[in-house]
Amino acid sequence: MKQLLSFIKKEFYQVFRDQKTLVMLFGMPIAQIILFGFALTNEIKNANIVVVDNAKDIASQQIINKIEGSKFFNVQKTLMNPAQIDAAFKTGKIKLAVVFPANFNTDLLHLNKTSLQVIADASDPNTATTLTSYITSIVNDYQSQLSQNSSLPYSIHPEVRMLYNPDLRGAPNFVPGVMAMVLLLVCVMMTSVSIVREKELGTMEILLVSPIKPVLIIIAKAIPYLLLSLVNLGAILLLSVYALDLPVKGSILLLVLESTLLIMTSLSLGLLISTITSSQQSAMFASMLGMMLPTMLLSGYLFPIENMPIVLQVISNIVPARWYYIIVKDIMLKGLGFSYIWKETTILIGMTLFFLLIALRNFKIRLE
Repeated sequence: MKQLLSFIKKEFYQVFRDQKTLVMLFGMPIAQIILFGFALTNEIKNANIVVVDNAKDIASQQIINKIEGSKFFNVQKTLMNPAQIDAAFKTGKIKLAVVFPANFNTDLLHLNKTSLQVIADASDPNTATTLTSYITSIVNDYQSQLSQNSSLPYSIHPEVRMLYNPDLRGAPNFVPGVMAMVLLLVCVMMTSVSIVREKELGTMEILLVSPIKPVLIIIAKAIPYLLLSLVNLGAILLLSVYALDLPVKGSILLLVLESTLLIMTSLSLGLLISTITSSQQSAMFASMLGMMLPTMLLSGYLFPIENMPIVLQVISNIVPARWYYIIVKDIMLKGLGFSYIWKETTILIGMTLFFLLIALRNFKIRLE
């Protein structure tokens, strides 16, 4: 029994000396609980919307007040012209628009019925459906309050219009997310083990004594995966267009260039991981854990980012998939040009340069 207790004590010492084991034991569960607990929710809060009030009467104002008082919506502005709605949706900053017709209150009082228009960005069909149901519920609640004090029931009919995806198909939301996930995971995972494999096989010594410069070694490691990822991209686009009936509304050339930029960002991140890890297993683990969960949870692909706490919203800014997901939706679904996605493009370029510089700095020209 003393020998058994001694070995148990030794194992405890070994566990607490190994920082990687401690991170896996305590850090991963805590991180997963925080991510899954706050990010995984079907409830949508603080969605940005705009209002076009052509009536400017007491009924429209009361409904607007109820919308503003709801936790689900954040009224960004009241537009004066319905033509401004399309421009507001193209910026990607709003999810829904509510349009009140002229004589809204007059029709309600004299005809006992009226209507209002609800326009949603259906590039994410789940979010669009949820938000329109929230608006309908608010209108129905206001309608019920009016009917309590009237002998005749009032009827307010929300006319729902879905932009960019009127049939509420899942593919328009599914394909951009899959593109981001596949390109990121494949590129990061494959390149993260490239330099580590050379170390483990003992062939790094041959590379280091060769006349080639370190920067050229890194570039040579990245180019094959860049070309293979472009083939992957072509297969995804062909399947999207011909199998899923999802045509690219914008410029295909722009989409390919932006996807190439994401591939370069992923390759540079994978090379960075390969320079700071010592084994293929640790490199694979870092790339899987470091990219799969953030890509799934913090890119806006599965769950709206605006639902999350401020801390997670800030963290999501460093996830490359978040910016690429916006780019793909704007090009494929909305048919927008570079003038609408220049900010996201600039962020991805900055990430690529940052990862490459750190990878070059950490690349050791001498073996320890």
